[in-house]
Amino acid sequence: MSLNRTRNFKFDWITIVLFLLLVGFGWLNIVSASSSGEITSYFDMSQPYGKQSVFILFTFVLIILVLSIEAKFYERFASVIYLVSMLSLIGLFLFGKTVNGATSWYGIGGFTLQPSEFAKFATALAVAKYISDLQTNIKTLKDQLKTALIIFVPAFLILLQNDAGSTIVYAAFFFVFYREGIPQIYLLLLLSIILLSVSALKFSVLITSIIVTVLIFVHHFFLKKKKGSILQPIFITLACIVFSFGVYFFYSNILQPHQQDRISLWLRLEKDPVKLEQMKRTILYNLNESEKAISSGGVTGKGFMEGTRTIGKFVPEQHTDYIFSTVGEEWGFLGSSFVVILFVLLLIRILHLAELQKSQFSRIYGYSVASILFLHFMINIGMVMGLIPTIGIPLPFFSYGGSGLWGFTLLLFVFVKLDSNRINEW
Repeated sequence: MSLNRTRNFKFDWITIVLFLLLVGFGWLNIVSASSSGEITSYFDMSQPYGKQSVFILFTFVLIILVLSIEAKFYERFASVIYLVSMLSLIGLFLFGKTVNGATSWYGIGGFTLQPSEFAKFATALAVAKYISDLQTNIKTLKDQLKTALIIFVPAFLILLQNDAGSTIVYAAFFFVFYREGIPQIYLLLLLSIILLSVSALKFSVLITSIIVTVLIFVHHFFLKKKKGSILQPIFITLACIVFSFGVYFFYSNILQPHQQDRISLWLRLEKDPVKLEQMKRTILYNLNESEKAISSGGVTGKGFMEGTRTIGKFVPEQHTDYIFSTVGEEWGFLGSSFVVILFVLLLIRILHLAELQKSQFSRIYGYSVASILFLHFMINIGMVMGLIPTIGIPLPFFSYGGSGLWGFTLLLFVFVKLDSNRINEW
């Protein structure tokens, strides 16, 4: 009995403190970004900060629930949790509520629930469960394809809901695969896909095809020691050309106009100066205002609830995806650096604990948590600062929203629970 009590309370308090700091500081910035004057109650349900206060209270209930459940429960029922999560995504096509063009929410009274935020947690469990199975060898193509299918299903369902931002997050599992020993050829393949995609859009499919053909045949005939069959470079060349055409077709015919415009601005594809200026005024309005807010903060910031651009609501939806612009204006470079450092410390701590795990399931799940948080953190802050195209995903523990906060809390504290059981694993 004493062993069980020790196990139940052997939690990593560094991780928990970092979580509390992020949530607390995030709430302060939501108050600034969403308040419209004098605050009478921090639980005013007509204001986003009031709702977020309630969400945070329920978050602590969720944490207690997660930590009170036996650690092995998450491994045993990973498949069931994944299945329920997929059914919740499918149900959106029948009962979902459309917000800003994406059918990603269930309407529950005056609140909404976004299943895709919980699907990341469920997918992380399912991936960890499958890879850690004794009969699974992630270095074989068969098991690689099965694991990829586990990730593809939720990503595809979310993409069908017109939520491309949440879909991109599933690329985070590549880091998990790499840690578990997939061949390095996949890293080369990923870099090739990125380069081909950018080149096909930036320089045209024809120019990309010519460059690829020349490079591949120069490597085969002049640089490669063992020449081998000529069929291999021909096949690789044709695959690259077909992929380049596919990228251009997807960009031109599948993506929504606003998504095309964002990529066009990022890669500077638009040549007409008049149209380019018009696109900047409309599509980049949020980004321009965000950059102005951040730069106006200077080194130390204007102070809590003293940001003129934040109070003036210059940045639309500032309390959600653009919450970091509030940090930049009111807390300045020092406050922004503090937030970045908190996230980096949390990621390092999770990776450190993941490497200490005796169970492969716990280690893989830990890497999944770190990878998902990292991609959200990198994309959101990069988007707000104009370093990458605008992609609508929240900043973990910071952005307004109950589903996002609870989804990230589940993701993190299940790992805290798994780590607490480490001393009992053999």
